[in-house]
Amino acid sequence: MVILTLNCGSSSAKYQLYDWEARDILAVGVVERVTMDGSFISHKAKGKDEYTEKHPCPDHTEAVNLIIKTLTGTGVISDMSLIKVVGHRVVHGGDKFTKSVIVDDATLKVFDEVRDLGPLHNPANIMGIAAAKKVLPDIPHCATMDTAWHQTMPPESYLYAVPYEWYEKYSVRRYGFHGTSFLYTAKRAAVLLGKDPFKTNLIICHLGNGSSINAVKDGCSFDTSMGLTPLEGLVMGTRSGDGDLAVPFYVMKKTGMSPAEMETALNKQSGLLGITGKYTDRRDIQTAAQAGDKRAALAQDIESYRVRKYIGAYMAALGRVDALVLTAGVGEFAAFIRSKILEGLKPLGIKYDPSKNELAKTRNTESLISASDSAIPVFVIPTDEELVMTEDAHALLEGSYDIHTRFTYSFQSRDYVNKGRAEGLKADLAKNPKLAEIVARPQ
Repeated sequence: MVILTLNCGSSSAKYQLYDWEARDILAVGVVERVTMDGSFISHKAKGKDEYTEKHPCPDHTEAVNLIIKTLTGTGVISDMSLIKVVGHRVVHGGDKFTKSVIVDDATLKVFDEVRDLGPLHNPANIMGIAAAKKVLPDIPHCATMDTAWHQTMPPESYLYAVPYEWYEKYSVRRYGFHGTSFLYTAKRAAVLLGKDPFKTNLIICHLGNGSSINAVKDGCSFDTSMGLTPLEGLVMGTRSGDGDLAVPFYVMKKTGMSPAEMETALNKQSGLLGITGKYTDRRDIQTAAQAGDKRAALAQDIESYRVRKYIGAYMAALGRVDALVLTAGVGEFAAFIRSKILEGLKPLGIKYDPSKNELAKTRNTESLISASDSAIPVFVIPTDEELVMTEDAHALLEGSYDIHTRFTYSFQSRDYVNKGRAEGLKADLAKNPKLAEIVARPQ
């Protein structure tokens, strides 16, 4: 059985093709600049060089058509009939979903009803599903919601201290995001610790252009930094994160900005970009800081301080922490950001090994970067949202799927191996044998 997963953004369509029987990735890729001039596909199939083709994609239907054409035209699969199910990522499912679902008209209606809660993401997700169903109408389509993982949060975590009728009438509450990533890394951390996942307390930092942090209590989401939308919480590439709610009103009065302009400013012109005035990529910020750019250095300090502050708060909320986990693009590769975060945590029993931290710049292994005398282990765990989507889609197709507290994923096994990453690790070790020092093994 072959499973296709799609993650559609407003101007992109990421995909992965997975061979279920072989438990192996056949191809991955992305169509970029969808709805814009200069759209193109970047495609990488197992054992082959990357393939790029320019192709006009005025809409997501054409982008999905291009994906299908590329998969068959480059010989990844001979016939689209081999694909038995499609899994989709949906950022915001509101409080309507606690687990992944097969998409039908009623499901799409709910996604549309909560589009105002995820205005930057849900419309694109919906367009992607509609496009895929149009191109592949005869097979099931499934949706995995980023918000579903967080439906275990208690009211004291998800309710805001605003008029209660806002929650009752307008569904104003904390929803949280990056749930698919948190699910995967929480399950993998429990394996590495040798613990029952539902007796495991974790703090997981998903750090990328969009960043959030999750307190996991007894294997379930207990609190998280993002809120009603992905704007709240940590300092991000272009999002402000936490701030005084009066600031937007103050600036709007001073400047005459409209609500729409303010929403754009907070989501797309703030965060690291707002502080530096130039950069969102942490590598650019690091280069500028090393060259003496004070605002770049300040941006690093603000970002890392915000993460440390949340870690401390979540340690208090959980009472016991079995491990700290860093994941996503920045969490997995930016050793200089990790060091700025971890340096201030010694009083809390979290000590890292600088040399191990510097080695941990690969997506091909799970790394242990804590010092030998650290009271709390520190893991760098490469996330795998696509695998969660794939396994959910397969289980939904087979009728064996359930909420994560009653469902076991393949990656929860001590013997689980990601074949592609295992091959990549061999190549990494051949180049740098010292990487063996940081490879985390199940306890």
